[in-house]
Amino acid sequence: MSESEHVPDRLIALEREWAAAIVSNDPDRIGAFMTDDWVIVAGRGVGTREEFLGHIRSGDLTHSAMQTAEAPRVRVYGDAGDTAVVTGRTTNTAHFRGQRFDADEWTTDVFVRRGGEWRCALTHLTTAEPG
Repeated sequence: MSESEHVPDRLIALEREWAAAIVSNDPDRIGAFMTDDWVIVAGRGVGTREEFLGHIRSGDLTHSAMQTAEAPRVRVYGDAGDTAVVTGRTTNTAHFRGQRFDADEWTTDVFVRRGGEWRCALTHLTTAEPG
């Protein structure tokens, strides 16, 4: 089996490892999964890596649970296979400045491979509708 055939499995495992890092509330561990210019896109707009990790570092944002609710869809692009899109449904429980929220979201992560290492460059969240 070629390396490219292992990429979807590696990215699914990477998503699980990243979720565990987020629940650890360790900003350095979380940041290791992101590119330096990572952004998150959600209903409130675009947030930067620095903003997100700053909220975690300060304790304003903590996560106590994060789970994949459905098997992710993985697509690899480019002649070298160095760009990938992972889409799936994730549930999580978090606290932001003391207020609990439970989220059920469709998540799309865009990964790039540099020097053999995969890092997420963009995360897009969309609230999942019931049903």
